[in-house]
Amino acid sequence: MWPDLIQKAKDGGLDVIQTYVFWNGHEPARGQYYFADRYDLVRFVKLAKQAGLYVHLRIGPYVCAEWNFGGFPVWLKYVPGISFRTDNGPFKVQCWLNCDL
Repeated sequence: MWPDLIQKAKDGGLDVIQTYVFWNGHEPARGQYYFADRYDLVRFVKLAKQAGLYVHLRIGPYVCAEWNFGGFPVWLKYVPGISFRTDNGPFKVQCWLNCDL
């Protein structure tokens, strides 16, 4: 799917592809990370690079209101003491940016 869409973007004159990075897709269960298939960010970026395109990653943790739970994983709401989208200690500890790709 990606190679065709990326090539169409390039052929259409675009030079940047923008995409969300959904936390709930990459950590569907607490501590279980998923970067395969359509969640393979490295592959996506490499395909865009091969086509001569830049990539603008819209990395969360919260990415958009149109997506279920804003992209937060559902398991997050069960973390004791958590308060979303605040300077809350439990929230900051859970932020997924600590995950190594």
